[in-house]
Amino acid sequence: MTAPTQDLAARITAELPALMRTARALMRDEARAEDLLHDTVVRALERADSFRGESSLRHWLRRIMHNIAIDQARRPQEVLVEELEDRWRDDDYTVDAAAVIANAETHDEILDALVRLPYAYRYAIVLHDMEGLTMREIADLTDTELPAAKQRLRRGRMALVSALASGHERRLALHGVPLRCWDARAQVSEYLDGELEPDAAAKVEQHLETCPTCPPLYAALVGVTAVVAGLRDSDRVIEPPLAERIAIAMRDRR
Repeated sequence: MTAPTQDLAARITAELPALMRTARALMRDEARAEDLLHDTVVRALERADSFRGESSLRHWLRRIMHNIAIDQARRPQEVLVEELEDRWRDDDYTVDAAAVIANAETHDEILDALVRLPYAYRYAIVLHDMEGLTMREIADLTDTELPAAKQRLRRGRMALVSALASGHERRLALHGVPLRCWDARAQVSEYLDGELEPDAAAKVEQHLETCPTCPPLYAALVGVTAVVAGLRDSDRVIEPPLAERIAIAMRDRR
């Protein structure tokens, strides 16, 4: 590691708590947040020569984190913000304000709601309302025009309120169901393989018996796992192009 890179690494260390806070708000899952922080630091060190000091180090690191996270977020989103905005245009649409605010004051609930927002809107809220950046700074960091950045914040705030409202509705529907959905889903693979302790397995089973949304996911896991297991008996040969790529890869590793 060169001297400039070593100096940058020392300066990045001081920024890690703030970056991790942002990563947790963006990713929700602790492991994914740690991966995002790790990838951000690695990419920053790889590009140490490109940091000219024209902006603050934290701003530069956030730009790198944004680029990595948005690449990971290019997939269908649970919340369709455009459709949600149509609901807000409806004069009859409303929410239970007391329930929404109560949920927002609960750490797990606000993070659960944030993670269900499309990434661009989630990031606008995290940077502006949590980290205190100005809209001009956010527009610059995300390479968007100022009106577009303001639109993302506006839509994101509306989506967050609706997500918190629906979260309240989900909690009512799941009242009395053992385990939160993610806690059950995080263990369901080990449950499928018979690797859970009896008490943990019993809780997963109780959850699957009473939860309205998890049983289809578990059924899909069982079915797909069985299909994949059946591939071991397949007599298909590897097609020539793939075989050639494998041979090249193996040769290059010698």
